[in-house]
Order: sequence, then C-alpha cells, then structure tokens
Amino acid sequence: MISDIGSSRTITRPDTAADPRAVPRLAHNGPVNAFAPTGPTDPRDPSSPSDPSGAADPLAALTALRTPEGAALLTELRSYDPAQELATATRLRRSHPAALVSAALGQARLRQRAVAKFGAEDAYRMFFTPNGVEQATRTSVATYRAGRFAAVGVRSVADLCCGIGGDAIALARAGISVLAVDRDPLTAEVARANAAALGLDTLIEVRCADVTEIDTAAYDAVFVDPARRGGRGRIFDPEAYSPPLSWATGAALKAPRAALKIAPGIPHEAVPAQAEAEWISDGGDVKEAVLWFGEGFAAGSYRATLLPAGATLSAPAALPAPPVGPVGRYLYEPDGAVIRAHLVADIVERSGGRLIDETIAYVTSDEPYDSPYTSAYEITDRLPFNMKKLKALLRERKVGVLTVKKRGSAVEPEELRRKMKLQGPNAATVFLTRVAGAPTMLIGHPVRPEIP
Repeated sequence: MISDIGSSRTITRPDTAADPRAVPRLAHNGPVNAFAPTGPTDPRDPSSPSDPSGAADPLAALTALRTPEGAALLTELRSYDPAQELATATRLRRSHPAALVSAALGQARLRQRAVAKFGAEDAYRMFFTPNGVEQATRTSVATYRAGRFAAVGVRSVADLCCGIGGDAIALARAGISVLAVDRDPLTAEVARANAAALGLDTLIEVRCADVTEIDTAAYDAVFVDPARRGGRGRIFDPEAYSPPLSWATGAALKAPRAALKIAPGIPHEAVPAQAEAEWISDGGDVKEAVLWFGEGFAAGSYRATLLPAGATLSAPAALPAPPVGPVGRYLYEPDGAVIRAHLVADIVERSGGRLIDETIAYVTSDEPYDSPYTSAYEITDRLPFNMKKLKALLRERKVGVLTVKKRGSAVEPEELRRKMKLQGPNAATVFLTRVAGAPTMLIGHPVRPEIP
C-alpha cells in the first residue's frame, strides 16, 4: 500500500504523562489559552508564544480590547513592525494604560499571523489566542466544508469544540445557524467576540459547556473538531483525541448528518465503516481529513479534494494494487490528498500508466497525461544513485537551479546541496527515489501546458 508523501526543495546556486484516554470529557481545542501570554519574550520575533504584558486576566484583556480605546489601538497597530515593539510600546504607554498596550501588542501579533489563514479583511477584525491561531481551520477549507453541508440541505449545525469560531463563521456565511460549543471560557468568549465582529452573531450562538453534555437532537447536523495536540505536541492516536474519536463517532451516528475533522495521517483501518472519508489539500498541502456521516454522503468511500480548484477524485472502496513497470517518458507526482486517500491506483488507471515501484507513489507512462490531481514531469535521464554522476550531469547541462524531490530515499536535500556545485542558466528537477527496489535518480523538468 502506498502511503509515503515525500518532500521537495528548490536549490539554487550558492550566490543565490498520564494516559490521555483516561480523561475523555475534554471539550476544548487544546489547553486553555492565555489571551495575552505572560513571561519573557523577544519582541523581534512575531511568532513568539510569550508576551511581556504580564496580564493576569485574559478575559479582562479581551473586554478592554473591544472598547473604543482598545479598537483604536488595534487599528493603529495593524501594520506595526514587531521588531520595533519596545519603541512602539514606550510611545503608546504615554497615552494609554500599560496593560491595554501590552494586550493590544499581543493581539496585533496574532492578527498578523492569522492573515495567512483568514485573510486580511477578517483577521484584522477578529480576536485570537495563540493556540486559536495555530489550530483554527484555514478559511478556504472551512468554506468548502460548509458548502458540502449546505448542499445536502443542512440548515442548523451543532459545532462541538468550536475553538475561536473559524468553522462556525464559515457555516454561518453559508446560511446555516450554528450552536458553537467550547469548554474553555476564554476560547468561548473569543468565539463570541468574533461572531459579533463579523456581524454573524444572529446566526451563531456560543455556549461555554462540555460537549459531552450537549443535546444535539434539534440540529440538522453535528460537526466535531477534536483537539489533536497535547502537552507533548501532536497526538496521533485517534482515541487520544479530546474528545476521543470513538465518542465523536458516536455523536455523529446519532445525528442525521455529521462531519468529524481528523488528522490527515489517520490509518484507514481507523475510519468507521459508516463514514465517507475525505482528504483535503489546499495549494498542494494536505490540511485535514474529514469523516462524513448520514444522508448525502457515501459510506465506505474515499475521496480526495484539491483546493482552491475544488477538483474531487473519489472511489467507492479501496482499489486493487496497480501494476508496476519501467520508467517511461513521463512521471506523475500525485497530490498529497490523493496519496492519503489511497487513490494512486485511480491515477494509474486513468493515465494508462504504472508505478515505478510498488511502495512509491510515483506514476509513469509513455504518453502525456493531463490531470488536476498530479504534477507532470518529462524525464530526460535515469541514473543509479550516484552523487558524482549526478554532479557531472548537472555540470554538463549547465544547471544552476535544481528542484529536489524525494520518496523512498534517505538523502536530504540539504546534503545534496552541499555536494552539488550548481552553475549555469538552466533548471532541472531530480527525483531521489526507488525504481523496482533500486535507489535511483530521475532527472527531468515540469511539463507545462501549451499556451494557445
């Protein structure tokens, strides 16, 4: 079964504690967030998890930031340079309370970080916590998911483990009324503030409660986004999610329709038989997996969706193992969502091609194949793994810009960078991989569609 995702990098010339399952009734997305974290910080680092405010009451800080004075401060700080934080704080404290200035500076940094997920228009109106920025769903993904709910007639959703409200916002904008629930008082209050800031508070009711105690019978659908991070980082065991996947699945099966957001690395054997499993990538990066339940969704099927295009590839069940054969003229790199959904065999069938190795997710063919689900390359050279031969070939081809991709190879792009002395005006792509079990280097270039 193919599961490796691989990596790539562009190289240029040198000038250039206790068992978490024992506590199943956690309902917030991660540990309680400090709205304005305390402790020492380097003001030059905009991603620093600390804030020099020393704020003891993050709820009070949030309230202060929502006053006219706090709002004016946040507007003034929209484009501030975190590298100048000390000077900025000194200047602002001449006319504003020190605690308010500290809270505003912390929030300004979080808003700058949030732009990548929420876009500038929303991010600079919303409120965030450090964990909220980290764990919130990207707007493009949340909007897509809300659209699937709306398309099957859902008009009300119980959003359990709502975090700072990113998914609730997308659902409300799709015309769906939302009960947003989170156990952490600060997180729930931030979600409430965000609904109000975006003018969606008539569609979003925020409740601070344990999700395991919420009656969802009155809602068309349930959405659950369990916490997948703990004190030691990411959690990979679905039963160690908070709440556990088994509880979330039980809640989903009680509802007419449901969606559970899970980590994209979930083993296929952990996917409930009643669910349609979908893997979503955005801009080529796999962001999440979703388990869909109920009418309108295909139980037992696998689906890969690529955003922003919205292209979707699906299969009713696991596909048989595809054929393996020699490297042809063309090599296809499936999108990560396709690989995670175990749909590489579908690409093989559609392209009329074959795998280069039974464990490697590279597809090859002798004829060109155009697909939104793959990146295509024309292969010009195939070499046994040998750094000296590769270096000589790149020198001969006058390659100064090299993109390195790897699957099934222990070599890191940085190691190759040290050994290649790139010079010249040309570009190339090298694949460090295995072909029929043998370490191999494939050299080529992207296939670009002809411009009419």
